[in-house]
Amino acid sequence: MTITEKVSYIKGLADGLTLDENNKQDKILKAIIDLLDDIALSVSDLEDGCAELGEQLDAVDEDLSAVEDLVYGEEDECDCCCDEDDDGLYSVQCPNCNDVIYLDEDMLGEDSVECPNCGFKFDLDEECDCEDCSDAADEDK
Repeated sequence: MTITEKVSYIKGLADGLTLDENNKQDKILKAIIDLLDDIALSVSDLEDGCAELGEQLDAVDEDLSAVEDLVYGEEDECDCCCDEDDDGLYSVQCPNCNDVIYLDEDMLGEDSVECPNCGFKFDLDEECDCEDCSDAADEDK
């Protein structure tokens, strides 16, 4: 039962009581019932507006998702040490100096990589377990 239906039920009960307009208590009761009716209608309008707003928000979310796909393209599954760019190179951050190093697929399969900036050698297998890095490593073995 909705709020408006409940208020209508109460109104029906009050009408069945044949409230006297001259009696102060009956007059207050009738005013309260009228107020409840107004509140119930306002709540009903708010619920309808909220539902409509929710539908519009879902449509905007879907549109935004489509725009993101167009602008950013499909996101790679790899969120680890290496990010592939359009040239087929992978960027890896040196754990020592935080310099960005660019590697190709052959270099990803090597046991260790030396940072050209600081000379620090680090192992990619310890840093990364994504499919791209492990596939390149498997091809070299």
